[in-house]
Amino acid sequence: MGKPYAKAFYLLTSLFFMWGLITVLVDFLIPRLKDIFELTYSQAILVQFAFFIAYGLISIPAGNMLHKIGYKKGIILGLSIMTFGCFLFMTAASVRMFSVFLIGYFTLASGMTILQVAANPYITVLGDPESASSRLNLAQAFNSLGTTVAPILGSVLILSDNIKTAEEINLLDTTTKELYYTNEASAVKFPFFFLAVSLGILAIIVITVKLPKLIDSNTKSNYRKAIKDSKLSLGAIGIFLYVGAEVAIGSFLVNYFMDMNLADVILENNFMKGIVSLFHENLNSINKKAVIGTFVVFYWGGAMVGRFIGAYLTRMYKPNKVLSLFAVLAILLVSISMSTSGLVALWSVLAVGLCNSIMFPTIFSIAIEDLGDLKPQGSGLLCTAIAGGAVIPLLFGFVTDMHGFNMAFIVVLFCYAYILFYGQKSLKLNSSALHEN
Repeated sequence: MGKPYAKAFYLLTSLFFMWGLITVLVDFLIPRLKDIFELTYSQAILVQFAFFIAYGLISIPAGNMLHKIGYKKGIILGLSIMTFGCFLFMTAASVRMFSVFLIGYFTLASGMTILQVAANPYITVLGDPESASSRLNLAQAFNSLGTTVAPILGSVLILSDNIKTAEEINLLDTTTKELYYTNEASAVKFPFFFLAVSLGILAIIVITVKLPKLIDSNTKSNYRKAIKDSKLSLGAIGIFLYVGAEVAIGSFLVNYFMDMNLADVILENNFMKGIVSLFHENLNSINKKAVIGTFVVFYWGGAMVGRFIGAYLTRMYKPNKVLSLFAVLAILLVSISMSTSGLVALWSVLAVGLCNSIMFPTIFSIAIEDLGDLKPQGSGLLCTAIAGGAVIPLLFGFVTDMHGFNMAFIVVLFCYAYILFYGQKSLKLNSSALHEN
């Protein structure tokens, strides 16, 4: 990568970090909001629905917009919308209205969607085409770093104190009740105030940095032609199901472990207790959700470690085969967690994060590799498919309410089974294309 592109690349990797951080931080609000508003699992997961449905609604319009205004203005606009969403979210925490929370999430995700549509293809064209995959993997590693840091912040800042039930709140006098509500709002507001300030600073930096213009505003979008490519259309379904499965597991890990009463099991195990003590000082008064929430870092941290492993494996072997292998491992680990209990169930489902690591960049690269000039349109369609993070977790929450977690994990198994199918199918499509040539 040449010097003219170095600053742009470093700046974009910081954006990958930020949206990884924000995406997972949302997960830690679900168990808290569930308790504060006394929601069912399917109601609580509306948080994720509002967040990820933005990808389904905004991605294609964002792609069209970027053709007109360019990457730099698009990035500034995305950061500005995200900053506004954070402040709107803080307001929602003060007035304690769940509907306003959902609007804040949608606004935040809309800005993030614009960044996603711009950043993924932009990274690939910042330098030599031969090193495009390497650059995207490195940027995605920073995204994983954000998802790894988020559980630490979430367990310490959001889940560390005890939440009162409606009956307990009603027993409080007026002054104590108002103080409780104020403290609850502050616990949620502080992380998003920090994010708002950080995003605002990033927007200012983007305004001052000269980014290369790498898009022709005179070109026309042709989504209809792009979707006719089989690897792209099947890959979009793969992205939809992968993001849905990853978010569904990540969103419900705390509740899943609470359902198995793992907090006490963890504190009775010296090794596990030692891990918790690294993040929390007073283990005698710590909330059980914070104990469990500490281990979510291994789910998202596995995605970061696995991305580096996957980067090596995809250089040595065909990406399609590596994708298939990781899908098989994910199916195996989810099945083990479903059929066991205690620490075996905990570690097996956490290890799924390692399998998830290579799925997004591998499916993404396979899906657009033959598109040529239609790669920007392919990126827009694949980013639209990220809306799977809205639909699959909602379905997972509904099945959990009706039949429990074990039945809900069947939804996740189906998602990974399709990814296995896509790995094999795309390999056959590659072979067919070679024979035709």
